[in-house]
Amino acid sequence: MALRRRPVEGPFALILRSGNSDHLHCLTRAAEAQGLHRGMALADARAICPDLATRPADLARETAALMHLRRWIGQYSPMVARDGADGLMADISGVPHLFGGEDEMRADLHTRLERAGLSALSAIAGARGAAHALARHGGGIVPEGGLAEAIGHLPVSALRIDAETAQALARMGLPRIGDILSLPRAPLARRFGPGLVLRLDQALGSQAEPVAPEAEEPHFGVRMTLPEPVGLQDDVMTGVSRLLERLCEKLAHHDRGARRLRLELHRLDRETAQVEIGLARAMRDPERIAALFLKGVEEVEAGFGIEAMRLTAHVTEHLPPEQLGARAALRQEDALADLFSRLGNRLGFDRVLRLAPAQSKIPERSFLLTPAAYSEPEAPPPRTGPDRPILVFPPEPVTAGGIAHPGHPPARFRWRRMAFSTLRATGPERITPEWWLDDPAWRSGLRDYWRIETREGPRLWLFHTPQVPDAARAWFVQGEFA
Repeated sequence: MALRRRPVEGPFALILRSGNSDHLHCLTRAAEAQGLHRGMALADARAICPDLATRPADLARETAALMHLRRWIGQYSPMVARDGADGLMADISGVPHLFGGEDEMRADLHTRLERAGLSALSAIAGARGAAHALARHGGGIVPEGGLAEAIGHLPVSALRIDAETAQALARMGLPRIGDILSLPRAPLARRFGPGLVLRLDQALGSQAEPVAPEAEEPHFGVRMTLPEPVGLQDDVMTGVSRLLERLCEKLAHHDRGARRLRLELHRLDRETAQVEIGLARAMRDPERIAALFLKGVEEVEAGFGIEAMRLTAHVTEHLPPEQLGARAALRQEDALADLFSRLGNRLGFDRVLRLAPAQSKIPERSFLLTPAAYSEPEAPPPRTGPDRPILVFPPEPVTAGGIAHPGHPPARFRWRRMAFSTLRATGPERITPEWWLDDPAWRSGLRDYWRIETREGPRLWLFHTPQVPDAARAWFVQGEFA
């Protein structure tokens, strides 16, 4: 367990909300010296230590940091695995002599962590369960044959058993591991289940518990060190093309496609310029991706020259191999995806939208606006009845001219400061409001929609609200046909 030192004075802790209250998630040694401990309610902690400084814990960043630390620990052992949410376990069999012994190896570990600004607890033991328990209760090195004596004074909760079992043991007067070491295994298993006996045997080394490291996630990154600095745009793009070829080969090997890529250009003056692009859909085509880097590379100031380049696909998606015969059919989709990518990198991918059908008869609710890069095109559901306009907008009032006949569209009307004459009218299509939704725009009741062809050319979608007493003011335009 490690916590990076912060430039604050006094006790400090990270808090995590559990249920309806906040609890201490991780704390510094200064906070522990005040009598605080992990898992304590924040209200109780502030009662004991009013000067406690806190900050919310970020579990996602903690997990990422632990994974980076796991790779770093690989210099001490090739077998490193996670040990809970806040620890690492390494099998160092046959390794300590390379550092001069276990004491020197552990000292070297703590020295390097202190240099990185991390405070940690560690333990070396002949069993994984014992190392887990000691690392969370002071740490240390257990000599050969001394497991029972080393963990005997620890609480039974250090055996990685559930809280209910630990409380039951404490109520029976068995709060320490040493209290149950000499007890017969069969009665313990009958009373508390086989899990307690298994954890006890694992802590004593009588039950094997190997360290099984997790498979490393593939890292999709390539780099290039140039023999001489370059500063021309064509030279940089040539390097980008070569990096993309290597990166796309790696992506294809793992059946992945890139969604976001970052290009880092290292200059001679130790400065780094970055160009980041997004893709509307996962792909691994070097030529199509390289075209998206061109605008960003144009804006880079090369300074005294660029000496190294690094390209990383930090967001990827599963992309299975494609059938060669289907390539021609996908060209139109590729062209549309490239257009979305160019627009998204300029305007933002959340601003490039597409229409998706929605299950509603109400015109303004019959479609949804979704980001084109994060959604798939959907065919409209099959429907019968009159055609709907190609353009739908909020209702706009119409000023009818002449004598209005109830139930019939006006012969002449004005809309958007223009005068129109009705040439042909088709309708009505009656739409009733959705009673389960309270929409203020539909509180006036049902609507009768008409398709109006005007002498002036526009073909409009008008509706009438029969409930409105004044028929001349009950007409609105809500759409326009192609």
